[in-house]
Amino acid sequence: MSCQIAMIGLGVMGKSLALNLVDHGFSVAGYDLNQANRLRTLQEAASLSTIAGKGTFAAADDLTHLLRLLNTPRVIALSVPAGDVVDEVIAQLLDAGLSSQDIVIDTGNSLWTDSERREKEYTGRLRFFSTAVSGGEQGARHGPSLMASGDPEAWTFVQPLWQAIAAKVDASGQPIDSHQQGESCAAYLGPAGAGHYVKMVHNGIEYADMQLICEAYQYLRDVMTLSAPEIGQVFERWNQGVLNSYLMEISADILQQHDPETGAALVEMILDTAEQKGTGLWTAVNSLQSGSPAPSLVQAVFARSLSANKARRVTASKQLPAQTLIAEPCLDSTLRDLESALYCAKLVVYAQGFDLMKTTSDSEGWQLNFTDIARIWRSGCIIRAGFLHQIAQAYQHQPLLDHLLLAPEFVSELSKRLLGWRHIAAQSMQSGVPMPCLASALSYYDALRCEVLPANLLQAQRDYFGAHTYARVDHPADKKFHVLWEKSPRQQVAR
Repeated sequence: MSCQIAMIGLGVMGKSLALNLVDHGFSVAGYDLNQANRLRTLQEAASLSTIAGKGTFAAADDLTHLLRLLNTPRVIALSVPAGDVVDEVIAQLLDAGLSSQDIVIDTGNSLWTDSERREKEYTGRLRFFSTAVSGGEQGARHGPSLMASGDPEAWTFVQPLWQAIAAKVDASGQPIDSHQQGESCAAYLGPAGAGHYVKMVHNGIEYADMQLICEAYQYLRDVMTLSAPEIGQVFERWNQGVLNSYLMEISADILQQHDPETGAALVEMILDTAEQKGTGLWTAVNSLQSGSPAPSLVQAVFARSLSANKARRVTASKQLPAQTLIAEPCLDSTLRDLESALYCAKLVVYAQGFDLMKTTSDSEGWQLNFTDIARIWRSGCIIRAGFLHQIAQAYQHQPLLDHLLLAPEFVSELSKRLLGWRHIAAQSMQSGVPMPCLASALSYYDALRCEVLPANLLQAQRDYFGAHTYARVDHPADKKFHVLWEKSPRQQVAR
């Protein structure tokens, strides 16, 4: 049997990707240390293979057997935990007889710098390739968003597979069935590391998008005193407009679910402590290291960390005064303002993410195509949203756009909703309802549009205590000065 691709690791994601490939007519070989995973995938693939036009699946007993099942050059996808396991499996494949022309694809959530290292380390022994996968189990099975990077020659072998199984959108950017003719949500993004980097930022945006929705939920619950099902109905209506997105859709569904044991809203029975796997943290750290501010993405990580300290919050809730000032809110106007605030903050979150990608793309020499990135996020991934089509168009019309918020269409959209955003931010502070992501997005927006920031005082402080020097507004920026602040009379000297 000659298979077109192998999948090593047949857990939730690996099995789903393998079945997706079979579903689209490809012959797949699979291997997993866990025999139960191999048998489960074999059984599910067997029922698919009875349908005309579908592919086949062969389960291998070991890696040597797996390599014998493949056409050459061999294309092998890894769906294994990120980190040392990836290198361990590659070492085992090399021992089993992998050749220098064979392609190994890391589809896990690897740190992008690990992908860069691996491409250099394995050069001449194999062709290392990476593809970040977004969409969870259902996306992997029925159409994910695929962010590929690495050896461009390897892409010629991988491209037909990935573009076939990826999510699809129609000409208007709306998701369609992955078996239909449409634009594929798979793209080659650049050298090794680029795909996993873009996925990392994708997850940072995901953290912030989820947090924004949660903040709107808390505001409607605690200030407007709406029940969870009522908030779900509000979210359902919003999902029909500018806030249309996968996360808004599932949030509306979650809030209208009832607990089968108590009959209460299910969300109210879930402990308010959020977990994280690390990619949001990676994005926050990268933002700080690169000097590209993404405060709302960072605040979303902090919010999860704060939620995890439940015992301290319970104690503080009984000791720390609130001293809130809550006016009688009008429901209709509040809903309009909150919808505007959520849209504006969400746009800022995406803008921060794209600016972070631009900074790293420039420093790494990747030449990321932001139109392609926005396009492949329109379906199949967790942050798919209606306005990604407008983001793609903004970058298509202005490839050298310096910042997403400066695109004329978004300047116009923000101006229509800005007062509602400010109103909600002010009301949340007066009412004592935390909205760290929404508020930080507004502060970021105001800082971005501020021609003169107070950093002049800050730099003077640095020069005062550390002789760090400063530039002057009436001289070229690269000319530095220092004042002998504690001397009298003051003396200014050029440095």
